[in-house]
Amino acid sequence: MYRRNAKSSQAQIVNSMVENLQQYFVNRLNKMTNVKHEQSFERIEWFRDEGRHGGGVRYVAKNEKVFNRASVNVSQIHYDDDSSKNLASATAISTIIHPENPHAPSVHMHISWTEMKNGYGYWRMMADLNPAIANEADKALFDEKIKNVTSKVYEAAAAQGDSYFYIPALGRHRGVSHFYLEEYSSDDFQVDFNLAEILGKTVIDSYIQIFCKAIEENGSPSDNDYKIQLDYHTLYLFQVLTLDRGTTSGLLVHDQNDVGIMGSLPSKINKTLLSSWERKLPTPQDKLLHNLLDVFSSNSICVVDENIKKALANAVRKHYKSNPKALDMQAKGNIVPITVGNHQ
Repeated sequence: MYRRNAKSSQAQIVNSMVENLQQYFVNRLNKMTNVKHEQSFERIEWFRDEGRHGGGVRYVAKNEKVFNRASVNVSQIHYDDDSSKNLASATAISTIIHPENPHAPSVHMHISWTEMKNGYGYWRMMADLNPAIANEADKALFDEKIKNVTSKVYEAAAAQGDSYFYIPALGRHRGVSHFYLEEYSSDDFQVDFNLAEILGKTVIDSYIQIFCKAIEENGSPSDNDYKIQLDYHTLYLFQVLTLDRGTTSGLLVHDQNDVGIMGSLPSKINKTLLSSWERKLPTPQDKLLHNLLDVFSSNSICVVDENIKKALANAVRKHYKSNPKALDMQAKGNIVPITVGNHQ
């Protein structure tokens, strides 16, 4: 099998850019871990319809001393040969890093270019810092670096991010720093491409700086630190599986990359804590969480392995196919119109 690329020249340009960002991030993470005698990241390739409609490559961390979970994914899906589809192609980098050290925050980044067959194309750009143990200096650095390179779109994107990553049932956000451009286009592909590229590199560089500093300053976390992290990872899984539209849409389109789509999930969760949130959810989302809980073992602390990821993916897919109106209950980010034009 081999992956066929999209025919669109713009999709090909974006694919090269996100692949470069992927390699840049993996190389920087490898250099940071300083592992000389083992492969820090495993390369895993997947195929959409045996490669006829594309697929992707993800790099998954193998060094459990440094990473709780880490995945850096690039994918390109296209339907050049299917006239029944309005979508021409979707090209993306999506990455989540969950460090093992509780004082090092998690980070999520997603940059994608979607092109329709009628010629319309748009970007989705997300970057968010997600600490288990908050550090104001980390947040300030992350915010400042992103603001410096996104200029006029920053305030609106930060507001959209705050809206999207808010968890109504718990009255809090998933992270502390949120940047989110949804269906964005300034009608100048090159300008928007430049924004996406500099955003990606800035997020990577800022995060590596924050990660290294956290490890240097907090080399011996306490048992309580790890408990706080476990509870936060539980919240992270809760938000992803009950609110995240990107995760849900990916699962509903196909089942050929469930493990990759679920790559954002941490390695363990507190099932007792997760169970306590069922009564906080409105119907039918309470039923969704109930079915998700059934996937896990009866232990209080549960492992999230590949079999669990597949079962969770099936539970989410089954829920929304049975309750399509529940999709309206997922996270929304469109609260502030973004002025298009030259934002550099």
